[in-house]
Amino acid sequence: MNDLLERLRDRGWRLTAQRRVVAQVLDGDHVHFTADEIHARAVELLPEISRATVYNTLGELVSLGEVLEVSTDGRAKRYDPNAHHAHQHLVCSSCGAIRDVHPADDPIAALPAAERFGFTIAAVEITYRGLCPDCAAAQH
Repeated sequence: MNDLLERLRDRGWRLTAQRRVVAQVLDGDHVHFTADEIHARAVELLPEISRATVYNTLGELVSLGEVLEVSTDGRAKRYDPNAHHAHQHLVCSSCGAIRDVHPADDPIAALPAAERFGFTIAAVEITYRGLCPDCAAAQH
């Protein structure tokens, strides 16, 4: 059972076959699928699952705080089940591949007091951009 399924079960969330399949698709490291990619993978496991069910389930998971919605440069939203572990994202500027990264320093502490303009900082979202190895190799 993956971490997301365990969290949902601990919350007492009703795990229908459709919800379980969506959670299974979201299992793994560096998972950042679009809703359509999640639907395509879910259909392989449960052929009768509808696109609407996948979209509704993702909306519920985001509302529960169990999945993060990640948007990069106007591309399709992606869904990240790594919602309970602080991390940032590394995005390929060419193909859009996304990887979770864990910078060594606390990004809140790294912002000098003079640059906070009196804000109380609750969260930080940093996106590192570059080329993944495949896209970098294709340019040479």
